[in-house]
Amino acid sequence: MSEAQQLLEKAIQQRKKVLTVQESKRILLQEGFPINPTGFGTNLDEILAEAKKIGFPVVLKVSSQEIIHKSDIGGVITGIRNDRDLKEQYEIMQQKIAQKATNAKIEGYVVEKMESGVELLVGSTLDPMFGPILAFGLGGIYVEVLKDVVFRLIPIEREDATEMLSEIKAAKILDGIRGQPPVNKKSLVDLLMKTSEFIDRHTEIEELDLNPVFATEKGVSVVDARIILKVNE
Repeated sequence: MSEAQQLLEKAIQQRKKVLTVQESKRILLQEGFPINPTGFGTNLDEILAEAKKIGFPVVLKVSSQEIIHKSDIGGVITGIRNDRDLKEQYEIMQQKIAQKATNAKIEGYVVEKMESGVELLVGSTLDPMFGPILAFGLGGIYVEVLKDVVFRLIPIEREDATEMLSEIKAAKILDGIRGQPPVNKKSLVDLLMKTSEFIDRHTEIEELDLNPVFATEKGVSVVDARIILKVNE
């Protein structure tokens, strides 16, 4: 049994519905997904140590099952340049969370390598009639506003993945605009195929959300991830 399968089965035994970002990323990393360098700490010293291992600049995110939209309460800080900056931003985040999410249980803090590129979404959901469905589209903070997403039934063929790239309204962005280089479409197709295969194998997963996925001319990097499991009530 693979480590990813062991982690999933352990979560099911513990009756966990929504896995944390770090749990989700660990599983996906074991499955060969292109996960950006990520660390986790419960205090400032641990966070600083993780940031040094990853290398600046980094992103700091609060980890809490009770905070869904982290950016809304100051729970995401990007572009942290060095130790001093990290210490200052950590204190600022603590103050904002205390003000805006007073009763939220904080598990710790995620430290990630700062990434850039075209922000995309890759994921899956479970339709009660058709089964697992793959989603691809424009990601980041605009996904709920623009709703530029296309779908396919899982499993998909490579031709399906290629077609999905051209079907979103923002398809021209992938080809490069205003002097920006085109993204590596092969890497995107590979990611869609890997996601389809992963979901097809792991029927215990109800939903997978990779958002954002940063795409550049060099490849793709999964920055944020969430796995939701089927749990019998």
